Amino acid sequence: QILSEIADLGIKFEEKTLPPLLWIRDEIKPGEKRVPITPEAAAKLLAAGYRVTVEKSKTRCIADADYANVGCRMVESGSWMTDAPYSAFIVGLKELDDKQPLTLKHRHIFFAHCFKGQNEAVPLLRRFKAGKGEILDLEFLTDDKGRRVAAFGRSAGMVGMAMGIITWCKQVLKEKMTTLDSWPNEQEMVKYCVQLLERAVPKSKHKRAPKVIIIGALGRCGRGSAYIAKQCKLTEISEWDLAETKPGGPFPSVVFEHDIFVNCIRLMTKIPPFITMEMCQQKTRRLTVVSDVACDPNSPNNPVPIYGAITSIFEPVRRVIEARKDVLA
Repeated sequence: QILSEIADLGIKFEEKTLPPLLWIRDEIKPGEKRVPITPEAAAKLLAAGYRVTVEKSKTRCIADADYANVGCRMVESGSWMTDAPYSAFIVGLKELDDKQPLTLKHRHIFFAHCFKGQNEAVPLLRRFKAGKGEILDLEFLTDDKGRRVAAFGRSAGMVGMAMGIITWCKQVLKEKMTTLDSWPNEQEMVKYCVQLLERAVPKSKHKRAPKVIIIGALGRCGRGSAYIAKQCKLTEISEWDLAETKPGGPFPSVVFEHDIFVNCIRLMTKIPPFITMEMCQQKTRRLTVVSDVACDPNSPNNPVPIYGAITSIFEPVRRVIEARKDVLA
């Protein structure tokens, strides 16, 4: 009866489904300045009919105004916990706060780091189970052909190689590795590495640039790593992939014939270790830097079992052997 009377007044009801809402959260990890969706990408999403909400941030590498200028709705940092509707996709990059909120009800798109048996997996998954939320992990989102739809591998490999070179140079120069800051672009990063090499190589044991080995060299990450090594004018670069590692490790040549080892594999199952602590403790060891881009120290499948905790932007290296054996992870 009420609906009939309303219709007589000329008022019509129309069923409408709102387009998907992407809520870009402010990263809470100390030192994290990156963001998974740029203003340019947000503009394309808006044009395609999506709704995009962006939390304000004091640390993000892109200014809030750049998002506002393309039409994104701006909200306060951390407001997804109280204001985002159940239907929103909460988009981030790195981990959530380890305690708040206690239950996670939304669909979260980020690197959860909880599907390979990591130490922190169980508490996080319990919070999602309690809130009936869902994880859409950037590491495992794939298309119909099994290829990842969001991959940062090339950039990770580039920075992983640069950090390996920097650490080797700092070892030779007897300079301490301090808190890291970002470079404005690739060219500045390469320039910094080259300048360090020019200072370190003449003082190195063999008076030559470091010999590097990349395992996982044919993937996105490995290609990025090899690219930076070549940009830095390194000439001794061993590029290993499945063919070279098929026999199964450990591989003595990694430890005794190279200065820097960059691990770029995508770890999915347990494999024999590439190197062991026993090998690294031998006096004839040449290897002094491991840049573990794959970074699975908390996984039982870790193929680089010489360390047990990740590093950070504030403590970028971990010394596992006092006689110069640094790990970046």
